[in-house]
Amino acid sequence: MSRSTVYGALGLALVLAGVAGCSSKKPAVYEHENFDDSGTFSRTFPASEAGTCEAARRALLSQGYIITSSDANQVAGNKSFQQNAENHLQISFNITCVPDMGDKQRSTMFANALQDRYALKKSNTSASLGVGVLGSVSMPIGSTDDSMVKVASETVTATQFYDRYFALVESYLPKPKQPEKAETVAPKEEKPAADLGLPEPAPSAQAPAQPAPEAAVDSTPPVASEPAPVPVSEAPAAPLVDDSQGSQPIAPPIEAAPIQVQQEAPAPAVQ
Repeated sequence: MSRSTVYGALGLALVLAGVAGCSSKKPAVYEHENFDDSGTFSRTFPASEAGTCEAARRALLSQGYIITSSDANQVAGNKSFQQNAENHLQISFNITCVPDMGDKQRSTMFANALQDRYALKKSNTSASLGVGVLGSVSMPIGSTDDSMVKVASETVTATQFYDRYFALVESYLPKPKQPEKAETVAPKEEKPAADLGLPEPAPSAQAPAQPAPEAAVDSTPPVASEPAPVPVSEAPAAPLVDDSQGSQPIAPPIEAAPIQVQQEAPAPAVQ
């Protein structure tokens, strides 16, 4: 086999190894970040930012979390879990509340839970002891110390985990005030003074005016008044008439008889 053939086979092997190495390379973690609004870490509530953060704080306290910091729009707390003798787990909550842009009575809560894992690690330490009289003589002294060391840290991304927490926060939100209904009070019946044991009021000095008695009906029939007699004018004396044979008096005129007015019978009186 010639030398050129050996070099060619070696170069081909290196190229194939490089291709295999590139194909087995895992994608970077940041390539999974799509920045889509999935709603896993946020939820909108019908309350102000202060009321929402107060409900978030009470929800953490009800589950045994230790509140490390609390503000009108931020809350932080953590809780420890012991899985076994050598592993320790801690969950830290970081909550931020912001008001709604269009409605001050609504706010959005952003929650983030961080999971830290700790493991028990043993470390060997040594020390030397020098004796001045004997010269430079050193004696190694070994010891072992146990300490918890953080070995992993990861953000919790489980949707069910945040859904359960947001449901608990909603139960601690302040309830809206109901309008008070005006109560209708029935009027109290006034009891007479005799029932209450009080003296009766004195009668008024001025007696009420009594109605005038009706006039008695007179049963006697009215007497009809007689009509006044009609005066009869007296006839003037007869003048003398001039006659050729002499003046002779003219016979006096006959006096008119007085006019008799017939009287009507009186009407009977109403009993």
